[in-house]
Amino acid sequence: MRKVAIITGAGSGLGQATAVRLAQEDVNIVVVDVSEKGGNETVEMVKKIGVDAIFIKADVSKKEEVKNYVDQTVEHFGKIDYFFNNAGISGSGKFFLETTTDEIDQIVGINLMGALYGMRYVAEVMLKNGGGAIVNTASSAGVIGQDSVVTYAATKHGIVGMTKSMVAEYAKNGLRVNAIAPGPTETPMVKSFYEANPAMKENATRGIPQKRLGTPEEVAELVTFLLTSKAEYINGEVIRIDGGFTNTK
Repeated sequence: MRKVAIITGAGSGLGQATAVRLAQEDVNIVVVDVSEKGGNETVEMVKKIGVDAIFIKADVSKKEEVKNYVDQTVEHFGKIDYFFNNAGISGSGKFFLETTTDEIDQIVGINLMGALYGMRYVAEVMLKNGGGAIVNTASSAGVIGQDSVVTYAATKHGIVGMTKSMVAEYAKNGLRVNAIAPGPTETPMVKSFYEANPAMKENATRGIPQKRLGTPEEVAELVTFLLTSKAEYINGEVIRIDGGFTNTK
């Protein structure tokens, strides 16, 4: 029987690339995104590979919508084996005292509360079935300090703490939880952030020892490895994938 993976933020970027990569490993995919267009596009891409896929529209900052995507997954597939807890936004790129409290609420709601809600409802299902594997999307801004992303960094540091603490509580019950910390990567979210803040792209690229941004496909390879049985003894880790960016900080 095929494994089943839920991927949030799967309508583009890291989520979409990971959906395609997991489908190549014969995994059925639940595509969760706020964008119907992007979500349905990912479903089509995955189905062409030969596995089953469904799209569930959800705003992950709303706990009832998170519970709904979990419930619908169980109703359709009967189980959850893998969870890429990935949905997130970057914010405006303004310095903290220039941001609005509405922006703070939005970033925290999607990046941190959305991840916590997802963890809460997905892990509950996994533990009833003997365990599962989860990868949370943190960021280079979750392992070092960076300017212009104070709220974003706060949420990503929170993801790191959530990851490690879930392992402390539930590894003995068969749960594996790891996090990835991508540096600047060529995703739609990052592209729009740099379009609004062009000088920051030049600064970021200059600060990466490999002198280029990462690709969604490179991140997808890491996520796929961490979710599958090949990584069974890796637990509670935060793995940087940033071309050496945070190594120089």
